[in-house]
Order: sequence, then structure tokens, then C-alpha cells
Amino acid sequence: MRYPGFRPKAVTLSYDDGTIYDRRLIEIMSGYGVYGTFNLNSGFMSGRDDGYHIYKEDVPKQYLDTGNEVALHGRYHMSLADYPDQDGIADVYEDRLEWERICGRPIRGMAYANGSYSDRVVDYLGKLGVKYSRTTVSTRGFALPKDWLRLPATCHHNDPKLDELTDEFVSLDLSKQYNKQPKLFYLWGHSYEFNNNGNWDVIERFCEKIGGHDDIWYATNGMIYDYVKAYESLDFTLDGGAVFNPTSTDVCFVSDGTEYEVKAGESLRIG
Repeated sequence: MRYPGFRPKAVTLSYDDGTIYDRRLIEIMSGYGVYGTFNLNSGFMSGRDDGYHIYKEDVPKQYLDTGNEVALHGRYHMSLADYPDQDGIADVYEDRLEWERICGRPIRGMAYANGSYSDRVVDYLGKLGVKYSRTTVSTRGFALPKDWLRLPATCHHNDPKLDELTDEFVSLDLSKQYNKQPKLFYLWGHSYEFNNNGNWDVIERFCEKIGGHDDIWYATNGMIYDYVKAYESLDFTLDGGAVFNPTSTDVCFVSDGTEYEVKAGESLRIG
């Protein structure tokens, strides 16, 4: 697989809680063409007089209109693994209903509040229509996830190796390594941490380093999920000589060193 434009690398960010500091974070991200997913608690973003959270009716303008994604974080930021199923289901269900009302679109992504999840939580999330959900696990690696409902990150922005990992990712040259799987840099955190720690320079430096590269696709969590699933949906003939794309997404891939793009709903001969 290759990302759109035959890019071999992708970058996405994932930030939680919907505080007013997201505004500055988005300004920095937008300045470098970087995008991400913001995981929001509808129960805490109710009024303009809060002074800490973004007013929930402003969410479409603040997040969606800037090219970013809105995802769930539980209506009341519950540690789901610590609660009975009926309480956790209600928290996620109500959160999804509210954000879909406000955003006018399906909300399919999530991040686990406090990093709390279990097998039973994962089971009922799937039944609630959640397609991907981020944990607080950091791998310090760039592999694509194998389990989208137990989604790990590359690292948190406070990781002491952030600069090192960023430099390593940027320097990766996969342009001729057709047998290599594409890579993903996934950064997560909370924007209020930059304010509390007085270290906005951390995210500014990250975006400056990682932005503006022709071999990197800058996308939200949902965009990457949808693209990978479209690639996995491709139907190949038994001899590998042709492929059909049953999805609504154009998909790029490499076969025997040759680049192919199979358009949505079309078939393509290979070789």
C-alpha cells in the first residue's frame, strides 16, 4: 500500500478534552499543514462562561472547518473499564448522539478517557459503531495499527525522544523500497499541557520539522483509517493480474516496483 499520491509516510495527531488551548494548537498545526483528531467530552463543553472548554456549538467552526476531525472521549470522561457496561455504553452513546447532532455527520472515532479500556469495552464500542479508538500506549515506532480499537501512538509530545523520533521519521527514505510497508507517525496529548508546562515550543518545533514534506501525507485519524480499509477491500484476481476497487476511495499501491492507482469503483490490469 501507498498513501494518496504514492506517499510512503503519514502523520496524524490526536488531542483530548476540548479545552480553549486547542485554538492555539490548531493555529500552529494549520501553519505547517498538519492535521489531527480532537477527542471531545460533550458533557463538559456546555456553556460560553466555562472559561476552560470550547463551547460545544462552536465545535464545527473550530475543528471541522480547519480540516480536523471530531471524535468521542466519553460524555463525562469516564474510565470505562471501571464501570458496569450499562454506564459505559450510556456515556459513549450519549456522547456520539450529541456530537453527531452538532456536527451533522457520523462520528466514528474515539480516544479512551484516562486510557481506560478492556475487552468488554472494546466489544461494546464496536456495537456502538466506533471504528477506531486510541489508547495511551506509546510504541516509539511507525507501524500501522493492527487493532484499530486498541490504537497505540508513536509517542506523547512529552516523550524525551520526540525530537529523535521526528528526525528519524523525516529521514526515512522509502521512495524505492517498494517491499516496505508505509509508515505512520502518531502523536498524542492534551493542548492544556503546553499551557501548564510553558512548552508550546515543543509542538511548534515538531510541526516545523515534520510539516511540508512531499513524501508525507498529513491526515486525520479517520482519513487514515478509511484509506487503509479501502486498500484492504481491494479484490485481486487469483493470478494477481487485475484488481477491482469496490470502495469510494481511489487507492495507490505498488506491485513489482510499478506504481498503480485504482480508481473508486473501477478495475485495473496489473503488469
